[in-house]
Amino acid sequence: MRIAAIDIGTNSVHMIVVQVRDDHSFEVVDREKEMVRLGAGGLGGRALTEATRRSALLALARFKRLADSHHVDEVIGCATSAVREAENGREFLAEIQHRTGIQTRMISGSEEARLIHRAAVYGVDVAGSAAVVVDIGGGSVELTLGRASRPQIAESLKLGVIRLTERFVRSDPISDRDERRMVRHIMAELAPAVTKIREQGFDRVIGTSGTILSLGALAADAAREDRPDELRNLRVPVKQVRRLRKELTALDLPGRIAIPGLDPRRADLAVAGSILLSTILRLLGARELTLCDLALREGLALDYIDRNRAHIARVDQFPDIRRRSVVELADRCRAEEPHTEQVVRMALALFDQTAALHGLGAREREWLEYAAMLHDVGVHISYPRHHRHSYYLIRNGDLRGFEPGEVEVMALAARYHRRGLPKRSHGEFGGLPGDKRRTVRVLAAILRVAEGLDRSHAQSVGSIEVVAGQQDCVIRVTPAGDTELELWAAQRNAGPLEKLLGRVIRCELAITAPARPALAARAALTSSPAPDGRRRADLQSRGNRLRSTTPAARPSGTASGEWP
Repeated sequence: MRIAAIDIGTNSVHMIVVQVRDDHSFEVVDREKEMVRLGAGGLGGRALTEATRRSALLALARFKRLADSHHVDEVIGCATSAVREAENGREFLAEIQHRTGIQTRMISGSEEARLIHRAAVYGVDVAGSAAVVVDIGGGSVELTLGRASRPQIAESLKLGVIRLTERFVRSDPISDRDERRMVRHIMAELAPAVTKIREQGFDRVIGTSGTILSLGALAADAAREDRPDELRNLRVPVKQVRRLRKELTALDLPGRIAIPGLDPRRADLAVAGSILLSTILRLLGARELTLCDLALREGLALDYIDRNRAHIARVDQFPDIRRRSVVELADRCRAEEPHTEQVVRMALALFDQTAALHGLGAREREWLEYAAMLHDVGVHISYPRHHRHSYYLIRNGDLRGFEPGEVEVMALAARYHRRGLPKRSHGEFGGLPGDKRRTVRVLAAILRVAEGLDRSHAQSVGSIEVVAGQQDCVIRVTPAGDTELELWAAQRNAGPLEKLLGRVIRCELAITAPARPALAARAALTSSPAPDGRRRADLQSRGNRLRSTTPAARPSGTASGEWP
């Protein structure tokens, strides 16, 4: 299964495309990001600006096209601090859904912290040690503490680099006074969370997010040379973070842009970022910072995998979304699997072996298979009138990948697999075009016989062979058990199919070896008597008329004859 996970942050919009492995880990097959500064001017309850919304929507539209090019099975998205606080945040999420089709949920700060922690301990093997995870975003800082994938402490604080820059950086370079004011504010906001963390104790500090990775890489390589390509698990002494802070706060913007390795797009936020990171590490009393390049989007993917293991296994088993959605509906309705599988097998065998008579093709065969898989889902509501319940459940079962007309045909085929026959006076059936009405009749008629061939729900029919003559069709049943009930029920249900095919249908045992007396007697009792000449002629005449109106032979949209 492939998943696209999208993180709509205050500073940047990120997406990863991952392939889920059999052990429920994942491999990143593509990634993309765009710095849109969504939170610029929109924090503290103000509205997201038109310009930043437009930039974010353009980026998300590109992400969606990229995800589609990878044929992802699921796109999951979340929005954080900027959208969470903006007065028009919910309106923006609705706009994303409308413009791009991406369903995005607004997550709380504590949920954001939990997901980031999940990603960090997946990327850095903590081996049972107590790890503090720090993530610095544009609008907030997430602090967590835990020994495994679920943190014991998860805090989200309004201390992001955009927020701090807008509030405290009023000159370039920053003045000593403004730096002190920023530090006092950070310490006051952090104090309660840091106190709880230090009381419980920890073994290491892990840093995630673009801000920390950028600053950590610079701090780890003061000479700006031979920087490692892989930042994950890179350990950075805290004293080098403090040195980097001193350097950045002394430079103006052009000077910071000139630093090798510093992304020019982050240069204006690097001052607040370095002050914030060094203050957090000092308050924690940490001596070393371990970098991790996994963050919220990876946490989203891992959380989805954790919660949807059965669904992921089904996606891998049924990559075709049409088949998968049918299987999921059958599972939701607790369809009786052995019986359903037997009816599907019998229905497709009948369809294939009478194809020359009914004239339907591969598309209709697929509809028959899915109708057979779902024909008894209505039993989930109640057995009486379950064929009608099946119609409703299929019609409203969120079957993905189908056109509405296809779902209607499948639902009606299941509706008419027992009891009353289709009539023009039935609203749903009568509203179909003529070719679809005939298709429903054929599929429902085949399904009736297939249902009869497992009347006992014991799967006692091993296989069938249809031998079609000019006047009759013999369904020869090879038994896998006692088939007395199946032969009787299939023969009783054969009337509609007889009329459609223009052949008398006889159901009988296929005797491939000298029969035991009891078996031969039973075959004689359950086989139909030979029809008289008048009935043969009448059925053959009906079949000739109906075959002359198959979709392959008549103009499109021409209605077929009605059943009497």
